Amino acid sequence: MSGRSPDRGAVAAAGAGGSVHNAPRLDPLAVRRQLRDEGLAARRSLSQNFLADPDVLQSILDLAAPARGRRILEIGPGLGILTGGLLDGGAQVTAVELDARLAERLARTHAAAITAGALRLIRGDILDQKVDELPAAPFDVVANIPYHITSPILHRFLGRPPRPERMILMVQREVAERISAAPGEMSYLSAFVQYHAAVRVAFAVRREAFEPAPEVDSAVVEIVPFDPSGDRPRLSPVDEDDLWRLVQAGFRERRKKLRNVVARQMPFLGPQLGEALTAAGIDGDRRPQTLSVEEWLELRAALGPLPGRERQ
Repeated sequence: MSGRSPDRGAVAAAGAGGSVHNAPRLDPLAVRRQLRDEGLAARRSLSQNFLADPDVLQSILDLAAPARGRRILEIGPGLGILTGGLLDGGAQVTAVELDARLAERLARTHAAAITAGALRLIRGDILDQKVDELPAAPFDVVANIPYHITSPILHRFLGRPPRPERMILMVQREVAERISAAPGEMSYLSAFVQYHAAVRVAFAVRREAFEPAPEVDSAVVEIVPFDPSGDRPRLSPVDEDDLWRLVQAGFRERRKKLRNVVARQMPFLGPQLGEALTAAGIDGDRRPQTLSVEEWLELRAALGPLPGRERQ
């Protein structure tokens, strides 16, 4: 993956149901040579780092588990080698690539798949696309996400429908640990993701697996949005807005006592805050980072509709 997301892949397919090319040797030297031969170079401005480890590649493909007819949105296909692996598994792939040079190369190297209708290539920024104009549900997302767009991507695909059935994301290891954190190490982002989905760190990826090597290690996470008809139905849009107002207020001073920080950030609550904490069974001396998603939900319910919506 590349563009806004680095490259993924090592198996190039001729197209849907087509024969598989002999996979090129995948290591930093081979990737560097391929980029040089194509007159390309990784762009630091786009946070481009190309995967160069065949074992990591295979692990991603195993986790993504492309199946015949399965719709997959690939963000930042880069050199398109993972794209080929997904196509070889029979998936219907929509690939969004920001880098015009790489998009042009993908159109050439995957022309057969595009002609066959197995691959739809979109040149542009994933954050500028309308989700409902990408693959029709059900679909999965496979992506390698640079740090600076991790939160926007998660908000875009989890915050409103249509939501993917699964997201397989390569992110910085620190981000993977943050969004999968247990109470005690929670943040606003981990609360947001865990409200919407089950998340687990599938495996770590050392920085040496990329060309050029980034400054930090990465990890692949699997995110599975909850069934809205399941044990944790989603709140109404208005109630969810109140939830995030409350959570954001708490995490503005995540290491301060909950009762104090929320009182400072939402002074209009007055004595209602103390009463709600008691009703929710939450010790107001706890730190916001220690609360689980379920406890935030209990506190929001105990507070009821929040006044002063215009204060946001």
